[in-house]
Amino acid sequence: MTPLVLLPGMMCDARLFGPQFAAFSGRVPLVSFPIGNAASMAQLARGVLKHAPPRFALAGLSMGGILAMEIVRQAPNRVDRLALLDTNPLAEQDAFRERRLEQIARVRHGHLRSVMRDEMKPNYLAQGPDRDRILELCMEMALGLGPEVFVNQSLALRDRPDQRETLRGYAGQALILCGGEDRLCPVERHELMRNLIAGSHLVVVPGAGHLTTLEKPDETNAAIAAWLEA
Repeated sequence: MTPLVLLPGMMCDARLFGPQFAAFSGRVPLVSFPIGNAASMAQLARGVLKHAPPRFALAGLSMGGILAMEIVRQAPNRVDRLALLDTNPLAEQDAFRERRLEQIARVRHGHLRSVMRDEMKPNYLAQGPDRDRILELCMEMALGLGPEVFVNQSLALRDRPDQRETLRGYAGQALILCGGEDRLCPVERHELMRNLIAGSHLVVVPGAGHLTTLEKPDETNAAIAAWLEA
């Protein structure tokens, strides 16, 4: 059975995929990699490939999806199938590059909690009954990872390459999924990815924002199950 590698978003760990581990761990070999020990997508991808199975299904959310695209660029023949969740294939825009440098400076001066609370978390979720619980988990994950990971990930995101040509060349089964209310990586970005990967399937989850795996786990798991079985 093909293992499934799960790559979390910025300042998140494997708990981002808690509902997926619960749903699939009895059926599919699952592994999630931390993605904060280097400051470039290329280095992070090499680290995952060094420890990943020889061939695997690959799913990434947000920064994890951006890293998944770099893994496909480096080793397309190792990725049996690809799921890109709430993510973006484009290089960083100049305005966001400047904002990342400002955030890095504040985090280096001891303000990780306030950067997460005031600038990151407000953009994550749609309104819903679990919003406060999920936001608390996001803060726990971020503070547990710490300032060094924030800086590494910010630099990797700032300098990431455009991956549209990578997606055009990918020939495996592909799922493109996002929340209908994702403000960080809106639906149009996912329509673009759907159009770049021949035969890919787009799922837009109503009532979810940027963290579909936690906000709408049943709908997200149903889409992942269909993708794994395709």
